[in-house]
Amino acid sequence: MILSSEKILQLVNNCLEQMPYNREPKSLYEPIQYVLSMGGKRIRPVLMLLSYNLFRDNPESILMPACALETYHNYTLLHDDLMDHADLRRGHETVHKKWDANKAILSGDSMLVLAYERMAQCDPAKLKEVLDIFTETALQIGEGQEYDMTFEQRTDVCEEEYIEMIRLKTSVLLACATKIGAVLADASEEDAQLLYKFGEQMGLAFQLQDDYLDVYGDPAVFGKAIGGDITSNKKTYMLINAYNKANDEQRQELMRWMTVKEFDRQEKIQAVTRLYNEIGIDQMAKARIEYYFGESRKYLAAVHVDDERKQELIAYTNEMMKRKK
Repeated sequence: MILSSEKILQLVNNCLEQMPYNREPKSLYEPIQYVLSMGGKRIRPVLMLLSYNLFRDNPESILMPACALETYHNYTLLHDDLMDHADLRRGHETVHKKWDANKAILSGDSMLVLAYERMAQCDPAKLKEVLDIFTETALQIGEGQEYDMTFEQRTDVCEEEYIEMIRLKTSVLLACATKIGAVLADASEEDAQLLYKFGEQMGLAFQLQDDYLDVYGDPAVFGKAIGGDITSNKKTYMLINAYNKANDEQRQELMRWMTVKEFDRQEKIQAVTRLYNEIGIDQMAKARIEYYFGESRKYLAAVHVDDERKQELIAYTNEMMKRKK
């Protein structure tokens, strides 16, 4: 039986809500429950379960490792928010704002351990392969985050470096979700790798879309303040290409905003957004998003299951690319 993405999302949310936190001190686990209760799209566990469901009819049997991915993902967000000094996540105060930085670090560390504990509750016969995939992914995500932070201090980041950074920081976790789902469903090595590439290309499209929404999204819908990438000088696809495509005057203004130490937040966001519009960066970003989305479709098409079984995964990823938040 192929479950709908809505049903799968409901299963994931129910599983996360019912997770027991019986250890002491409760103050350590309260931020973890807080973070996981904020909602969110649950894309990674849903992708894992949908990928499993391509081959087998009981995706609910791997709910715990799927929730492990969501736990891990939220751990990375908790620490990212601290490093980025972000005040909001999904419309709620971030952990370091609601509590403090020390709580964010320690509770985040505990979330990472809980993610491994939950991932280990998979089929024992698949445990080593699953943990190998998960561990390699976790290392790559840390590498991507390091690149992201160091890029903030550079003005010479090229597009290729940026794409590799988002592949590591974002794409590999979606790829991990689709591949582990396939592995746990006894898919062939070829199909598991095709689904990995599918998730990776989807992840690139998804992150480029996130960068686009950070500039052009609606704050009330997006769930966090617009323009955070601009104010922190994050070297996104948009900023890199704006710098490369700008004329001398536009490039000089961009450099001024990238290097100024004190500024009015809204003034900087408006000025850089205006430059993006003048240079046509919004349309370039949209075209690149469509490119990676198209590439993902090629890998999914090559997976050796009937097209009928792929329809729910196709429909779900189509909706992902229509998101406004």
